[in-house]
Amino acid sequence: MPLAEWRDTKETIHRFTQVVGKIRLAASPRRNHWWNVPFHLTGRGITTRPMGQVDGTPVFTIDFDFVGHQLVVTTLEGRTIAFSLLGRSVASFHRLTLEALAALGVNVEIACPHPFDLPDAARPFAEDVEHAAYDPVWANRYWRVLSQVALVLEEFAAGFSGKVSAVHHFWHTFDIACTRFSGRHVDQPPQADRVTREAYSHEVISFGFWFGDANFADPAFYSYTAPEPPHLTDEPLTPAAAEWVPRAGSHLAVLRYDDARGQADPKGAVLAFYESAYLAGARRAGWDIDALACPHGVTDPCLTGTRP
Repeated sequence: MPLAEWRDTKETIHRFTQVVGKIRLAASPRRNHWWNVPFHLTGRGITTRPMGQVDGTPVFTIDFDFVGHQLVVTTLEGRTIAFSLLGRSVASFHRLTLEALAALGVNVEIACPHPFDLPDAARPFAEDVEHAAYDPVWANRYWRVLSQVALVLEEFAAGFSGKVSAVHHFWHTFDIACTRFSGRHVDQPPQADRVTREAYSHEVISFGFWFGDANFADPAFYSYTAPEPPHLTDEPLTPAAAEWVPRAGSHLAVLRYDDARGQADPKGAVLAFYESAYLAGARRAGWDIDALACPHGVTDPCLTGTRP
């Protein structure tokens, strides 16, 4: 999944997902750590999940179909409007999405109708005719990679009995992730923005995959501990190709996608990488690793064989 091969398509899809993600943000009940806003995987693409039912707005879902390459808007009553993603600029996508919602009786106002944390953040979606590349082959591969990574993250998530997020696809950072929590509160500095304050209000170790960006072009599996404990990078990572990478004043544990694919057992290598990164952060931050363990997704000691 080399970034250079599909960068233009990725930049367009990223902005498409931000349009829909901001609709999800406006039309869903607030959840801790912003868990209401990410997307989930489906058998054909990604979905907002059902939302709405506010001030008479019908329950509705928005789905990206990366098999048929359409955006599909559906209400609980079964009414559907769909349009093609091919040859579509961000401005056109934004207009057609809002028109579809209006035709279905859905009234949603996007609070900030422009990209979040992207180079063109000052330009409204409605004016973006620059991003209009959409290669269906790469769009489909993006979804296929997401789907496979999601299953690996689901398997890894099963080994933790504490508070843990769903495996979800974030539209603002365009990654897929799962996060474990120690339960300890973290006081954010006064200058922290509202997104950061809520996302990192508690101590976490997060695990995920991203497709590459301007700062780190390689698609890669990653993990980080926040706040980062002292001497984290002294901890070993598995497999040998994994490494600690400086980023934004802290460090990421990184296993490049191509390095994982080159292993004799790629899935096993990724699971071992996530486990090594977890143990690194948990040890240095003083988590109760044994108490939080959940072997094979089972918490009952009678079922795990640790108690008669």
